[in-house]
Formats: sequence, C-alpha cells, structure tokens
Amino acid sequence: MRNITRRAFSTLLAAAATAMLVHQTAVPAFAEEQLESLHITAPSSPGSGYDQLARAIQTILQEDKITGPVEVQNIAGGGGTVGLSQFVTTKPRHPSAMVIGFALVGGVLTTKSPVTLDQTVPVARLMGEADAIVVPANSDIKTMADLVARLKADPSKVAWAGGSIGGIDHVAAGLIAKAVGVDPKKINYVVHAGGGEVLASTLGGHATVGISGYEEFRAQVEAGELRALAVTGDARIPGVDVPTLKEAGVDLAVMNWRGIMAHPKLADEDREALGKAIATLVKTPEWKAALEKRGWIDTYLPAEEFGAFLADEQKRVESALKEVGLL
Repeated sequence: MRNITRRAFSTLLAAAATAMLVHQTAVPAFAEEQLESLHITAPSSPGSGYDQLARAIQTILQEDKITGPVEVQNIAGGGGTVGLSQFVTTKPRHPSAMVIGFALVGGVLTTKSPVTLDQTVPVARLMGEADAIVVPANSDIKTMADLVARLKADPSKVAWAGGSIGGIDHVAAGLIAKAVGVDPKKINYVVHAGGGEVLASTLGGHATVGISGYEEFRAQVEAGELRALAVTGDARIPGVDVPTLKEAGVDLAVMNWRGIMAHPKLADEDREALGKAIATLVKTPEWKAALEKRGWIDTYLPAEEFGAFLADEQKRVESALKEVGLL
C-alpha cells in the first residue's frame, strides 16, 4: 500500500473534521425546526368531522415523526364557539392549534360570539367534504324525490337531524328546501352536537332524515342500516354509488371544508414549524389514503392563501345564512 504523506494525511484529517462538524450542526438545526409537541382542539364531540380530522392529523404527525407527541382535546357546544372561546382565552402550555370549518364560521355568526376566528391565525385549509342525506333503512322515503314531496306537503313533519346552528348541515337543509320551493324558515331542523349524535338520532328513528358528512354514515350505509338519498357536492364521492342532489332532481351543490388555525400567542418560529409540518403531512401517502378512505377532497391551501379564503368565506357564509333565514 502506498504511504500517505504528512500533508495528504493532514488534508484528509481536516476534511473529516469538517464533515463531522457539518453533521453535528445539521441535526440540532432540524430538531429546532420540529415541534416537540402539539395540542389540537377539536371544537365538537368525538366521532364528529372535526374530531376525525384532528385524529388523522395526530396519527400522521406522530407515526411519520413529523412532530413530537400530539394531543387532541374535544370541546363541544355552541356550534364550535365554546371550543373557540376556550382555545383563544386559555394560555397554552404547549404549541396549540384548532381545527375549524364552515360550521364554526356559521356558529360565530349565529351565536353572535364575542370571540371570533379573527383572533386566531390561519395555518392551512386541508380538505373538503360533501354532506350526505340519509334515512333509516325501514323508512318509506326511498328517493330524494320522496323527501321533496314530504317537504312540500308539510315541512314541519320532516325532522332533520344535523349539526350546529348555522353549520353546513343546517345551511344545506335550508338551501334544499328553498331550491324545491319550500320556505327554509319552516323546516324542522334539530340541532346535534356532532356527527355521532346525528347518526344515533337517525338510526333511532328520532329524526326523519339525517344530514352530515358521508363518512359519519358510511359504515351504517354499507351495513344496510341507513339509506343514502343524495350527496351535496358537485360530483359523486369516488367509489360511493349515491347520486348528487342535481342528479336526484334538486338544482343545488354545497360543500363543507375544514382547516387548522394556530393559537394567537403561538411564537412565530412555532407557527412556522407548524405550517411546515402540515405542508409535509399533506404530501404523505398516509394523508392521501385518509382522504380516499373518508371521501374527503384535497383542498390544501397554505397560510396566506387560506387567510384570504377565510376572509371571503365569512362573507359568503353570512350571505347564505341570511338567505335561509338564520340571520
């Protein structure tokens, strides 16, 4: 083996030392950018759409080691405004975020909440979802046309089980009534804390019809316990043989959406790290699988674009609430 000169040896030693220094400094830099922990508020009950999204985020962030441990807390009530108020006014012990959506925008308006979404900081819009309109399997309402006929005959005798006042379920029910010539102020809409309660009420025969995100009914529809009459989106849910409202004869399309907001006192570097974590999450195979499994649509928007969307959406929701007589 050829002998190594002193100069060559010194050069190799210096290069090795430089490589070690780069490695040692790179790892802590990455660690500093990563959130060590995260607390997510889901402003509704377990099993609801907010809860499903929060749990999906929790699972992927933890299992893919995008962040440290993630905790989810459910705080139901007031169309999401109870959770919003507690989220904004409580000093967090850990980096904190909250999932929001159409329902909370409407809840703030209909309850005249003193705490608003303007007191939180946009991180990202994540997904969209069509509502589904379902009836118990033993109902004599077989099609959307049957439901429309019942509504026209006497809207007070059609009890709708849905989510919060002013949420997507409530607005969709009102817009369906209006689209078929029924005064939306006359519908019999029964408020529930979340999708789990809507499901129980519909299965138990306490409501004529249930309206919520399709995923909250999927298992019971597939088991033959519920019949899905229509979905409210522009297109059918992939892999689900249920017509859209337009296909079923009602000229209407309306979609829900959900996203994530940061606590107003979250440090800039933590908010940036959260935004990066979510941007990483939406590119993972696990997220794409969650979208497909739950019938969600990828509507990801980063912080700045989400903020602009949210400002416009608050105006659109206010207009829709007035249209159906809720404001």
